Amino acid sequence: MNAPASAPAVPTATKPATLSHRLEYVGTRVAVFGLGLLGWRAASWVGGLIGRLVYRPIGIRAGVVERQIAAAFPEFSRDRVEEVARRSYDSLGRTSIETAVLPGTSAQQVLDRVERVEGWELVEAAMAKGQGLLIVTGHLGNWEFGGAYFAARGIPIDVVARGMANPIFDAYVTRTRREIGMEVIRDKDAVRRTPRSLRDNRAIAFVSDHDALGLASTFVPFFGRPAKTPRGPAVFSLRFDVPTVFVGVLRQPSGRYAILIEPVEVERTGDREVDIDAIVLRYTQILERLVRAHPEQYFWQHRRWRRQPPDTPPHLREP
Repeated sequence: MNAPASAPAVPTATKPATLSHRLEYVGTRVAVFGLGLLGWRAASWVGGLIGRLVYRPIGIRAGVVERQIAAAFPEFSRDRVEEVARRSYDSLGRTSIETAVLPGTSAQQVLDRVERVEGWELVEAAMAKGQGLLIVTGHLGNWEFGGAYFAARGIPIDVVARGMANPIFDAYVTRTRREIGMEVIRDKDAVRRTPRSLRDNRAIAFVSDHDALGLASTFVPFFGRPAKTPRGPAVFSLRFDVPTVFVGVLRQPSGRYAILIEPVEVERTGDREVDIDAIVLRYTQILERLVRAHPEQYFWQHRRWRRQPPDTPPHLREP
């Protein structure tokens, strides 16, 4: 996705960088450079290997991942839970490395890494109206690659993202996103920037399955448990009456991707709050359906049910 000719400047770091930040940044750049020399498939394999090692024997967040998978899929045996957990770490490792080596990849190379696309006509129809497009996705498969794919197809796109703790690394990630055609909007600026982007007939992407502090959210069921879920896309969808789609980017056995696009239905009852909650529920239900089909590609390392309503029954609380 190509940035507009008058794209705003890359956000600058607002926090002072520490020595630890600088060392982390240098180490990451060296590692990414080395992995880039390996080529896409080999780098992806290394990422998967690192992810599996993080699960076993290192065990970072292994308990969280296993508990959440077991809660979401009570029918899974212990062996099945551990298998999905291991593959989830493999998927996260691959996604991290594949995203890191994306800068410098040509549009044709991005397109060549896609095995099939379903629902692209929804994107074309929305952009033809000239009012922009709202994209909702989740931490499933390789969500970052989805933005690169839209860019490669010539769709101008903004991604709403939260800043990182390391200001140097944050600026680096912002630059790399722009290199592959995505303009970054900070979540705190989304309310101000979204109307402008839609007027410019741009697509705006939200990753809406984490309960980050400071974001307007609502509680909707996710695998039967109340999960605090950002409501920004639903608010914008109602306010500006623009098409809204859910996009899933799933890694295939071939190592390439399937891009799955489907509409998020918007109904107006006259009660704004009820309508917003209904839209949030719809895109959460789409995500859950995809996760049920591909549980090994979901980001279970995040505590999805960490924040819940105080009256949540004990059996539905965070596992």
